Amino acid sequence: MIRAASVPFAAPLDRRSGPAIGPVIGPVIGPVIGPVIGLAIGLGLAAAAGPAAAQGLPGMAAGKTPVEVNADQAIEWHQDVRAYVARGNASAKRGESTVFADVLTAYYREVPGKGNEVFQLVADGTVRVVSPTQQVFGDHGVYDVDRQIAVVTGKALKLITTKDVVTARDSLEYYEARDLTVARGDAVAVRGADRLRADVLIGQLKKMPDGSTQMERIDGSGSVVVTTATDIALSDKLVYSVADNVAVLIGNVKITRGDNQLNGEAAEMNMTTKINRVIAGPAAGRVSGLLIPGQQPGAGGQSGTGTTAGGKPAAKP
Repeated sequence: MIRAASVPFAAPLDRRSGPAIGPVIGPVIGPVIGPVIGLAIGLGLAAAAGPAAAQGLPGMAAGKTPVEVNADQAIEWHQDVRAYVARGNASAKRGESTVFADVLTAYYREVPGKGNEVFQLVADGTVRVVSPTQQVFGDHGVYDVDRQIAVVTGKALKLITTKDVVTARDSLEYYEARDLTVARGDAVAVRGADRLRADVLIGQLKKMPDGSTQMERIDGSGSVVVTTATDIALSDKLVYSVADNVAVLIGNVKITRGDNQLNGEAAEMNMTTKINRVIAGPAAGRVSGLLIPGQQPGAGGQSGTGTTAGGKPAAKP
């Protein structure tokens, strides 16, 4: 085992990345992918042990929080391309967070009067980002230091927390400067019996006084499907308030419970009370519904009639 400290990783950023998530995704991608994939930013060598460490990595000044890097094969310094490489079952650990990959690479540039500065970090092959409360899986991870953007791609993208599972086809992304997290391409967020699906799910994070981050809002666009234990809802767009546990559906809304269905231009789904309210829009005309005798009214919600899922009058707003 070759062991060194404070060796970052990187490579050319996938330029397909861009803003574009779900009630589950927020507290995970933000706190993990950004700080962990970019865990070597601004950090240089700390004291190290082993033959590779003895070689040293010139120009990397010691940081306050060292990053411990391990690799089965080698830790290399490529002066021609200005890169440091940890190769073979490589890992980079800072605090309680660790990035694992077949190869970890850091690209740096020379800054007059300051020495070397890492500007791109990459993890390649069997990428896994682990912290005490969550894990991210993919094939390729990149962090652009200047733009503060982290992107994880691969064939089986997955993010797992103690409560949630998020999957995506194209990428899991984190925009540090904008406090945004993104799941792109057939994105699915699952928590218990509730499931959000959209072409793109975007999560807006909020910094808390204690320094942690929490998900504040989630936007979904393209072929939105919201599934609960009782209802299935379809729409063009989604806005989900995490604090209220309420999803607002916009465009070509259809909410189904059993054989009952409500249609409208917009709808509000309260995931706590299970009351759904479908609203007519100026372009779509009146709300329509198909109610089957003997089943729960509507799609378990209101259609302007004050009916709840159990058929009892709903509380007046």
